[in-house]
Amino acid sequence: MRRLRAADGCPWDRAQTFASIAPHTIEEAYEVADAIERGDMAHLQDELGDLLFQVVFQAQLAEEAGHFDFEGVAAAIRDKLVRRHPHVFRPPSDEPPAGALPTGGPPMDAAQTLVLWENIKAQERAATATGAAVTGALDGVPTALPALLRAIKLSKRAARVGFDFERAAETADKVAEELREVREAAAHFGDAVLTGDAVLTGHGAQTGGDAAVFEEVGDLLFAAANLARKLGVDAEAALRAANAKFERRFQGMERLARERDQSFETLSLGEQEALWQEVKRGE
Repeated sequence: MRRLRAADGCPWDRAQTFASIAPHTIEEAYEVADAIERGDMAHLQDELGDLLFQVVFQAQLAEEAGHFDFEGVAAAIRDKLVRRHPHVFRPPSDEPPAGALPTGGPPMDAAQTLVLWENIKAQERAATATGAAVTGALDGVPTALPALLRAIKLSKRAARVGFDFERAAETADKVAEELREVREAAAHFGDAVLTGDAVLTGHGAQTGGDAAVFEEVGDLLFAAANLARKLGVDAEAALRAANAKFERRFQGMERLARERDQSFETLSLGEQEALWQEVKRGE
């Protein structure tokens, strides 16, 4: 990276900044996840190398700016792992490690170690609060996270301080409540909002029915993400699987239509639904 960023190095690499590289870092992380899902170890090795390159690139930019270097990145994560695993890296004393759970019982299981990890993270956030700043349960959840992942993290943080339904069934009831409110908002605005001719965004939603639908759909998605957390389901993985299933079945419908010399887009919704059910039964 130093060679690529040198005065006689690569013009593209020399032109990059922290911000311009960040989207590539996110993309490479998703490609790692994709290789893992497909069980493709050869590509996983390659994709991990690409992701490591992103770390090296950002570290080189930081070193040039006088902030830190790659060795500092490695040292920081090493220290963090030691600090957050006091049940493994015990200090050389008789004193129990900071944040440790009561001793004397059986070894901690995975759930208990996760609680310990989160407790230590909370202590770290409190310790880094500046001045008279008050740390809240939701502090430090990055706003740049994908919305679904951030919803899960926010609901986890809230649950840690008791703001959570006791049973998954109550969380499911909340999803039903939010769906009802979406229907009510859409009914007030009229069917036009449901045509798909326009996408309602935070900037595009106006005061009135469309803004209400936008808000209620957001509430519904958050409630669904919270239900996934309550059921112990990886919401991101579940949605990826649902996407793949929809893609597979839709392509199956198109294939059946071609085999029967039918133009899929000219079929009625009922005829398309019949193809969908046929594909579904064949799986």
